[in-house]
Amino acid sequence: MKIQSVKLIYFSPTRTTLNILEGIAQSLPVDKTEPIDLTNPKAGKQPFEGMHDELVILGTPVYAGRVPIDAVSNLQRLKASQTPVVVVVLYGNRENEDALLELRNIVMEAGFKPVACAAFIGEHSFSSDSAPIAVGRPDADDLKKAMEFGLLLWKKLGDIESLDGISPVQVPGNFPYKERMKALTISPITRETLCTACGTCAEICPKEAIVVTDTVITDANACILCCACVKNCPTRARVMDEPIIRQKAEWLSANCHERKEPEFYIGFQPQ
Repeated sequence: MKIQSVKLIYFSPTRTTLNILEGIAQSLPVDKTEPIDLTNPKAGKQPFEGMHDELVILGTPVYAGRVPIDAVSNLQRLKASQTPVVVVVLYGNRENEDALLELRNIVMEAGFKPVACAAFIGEHSFSSDSAPIAVGRPDADDLKKAMEFGLLLWKKLGDIESLDGISPVQVPGNFPYKERMKALTISPITRETLCTACGTCAEICPKEAIVVTDTVITDANACILCCACVKNCPTRARVMDEPIIRQKAEWLSANCHERKEPEFYIGFQPQ
């Protein structure tokens, strides 16, 4: 099966998921790689062309065992025609639960043919100096495994003429999916003594929930707790200081500190 180009489709507020997709793509000998960023607030108005002959590598983080609800609506707008897709989720060293199955099913409904799936580990959104959770991941070893996964997938694709008669790859997970966590009306705060009003937090926010003037104002109703603003603040002025989040982070740090490794699922089984 000949593939000339690759599309990277991602919802990745802290860019950890994107790092893994780029690692997989880096190992593929193709002429063109095109990114499609579903994190951008303007993605909801962006027209998507149908996808046919290219290989798509598609990924999202895991939020409490599910695909982020803010990614789902844009993912459901994608259209494909039995286009081969690699489905990737990235979770914070606890469990990916139903997210990989959910994401696989979403892309199948859009017309994609999942040929491989993977679950990688990334630094948890709630990780902090006092409650470290998978700090620095994906790391060099994770990226090496992403490239090895890409090379194996490329060989498998090269060994077949078409996807006709190939079953979608099977992955763990439960359906009905686990219930989504109830939305919390909270957000990171700004330590004004450290803030330079540079605007980085507002630029990086996938929900446009932050406005920077003389002070930083955050719409807690819009915040999805991705903590992109916290991870990217150059002066470390943005912090998540809510007691309920601190409690969750401390539990995760204490109970999910043993290193987990990526999991790979590759299909190409006849129906």
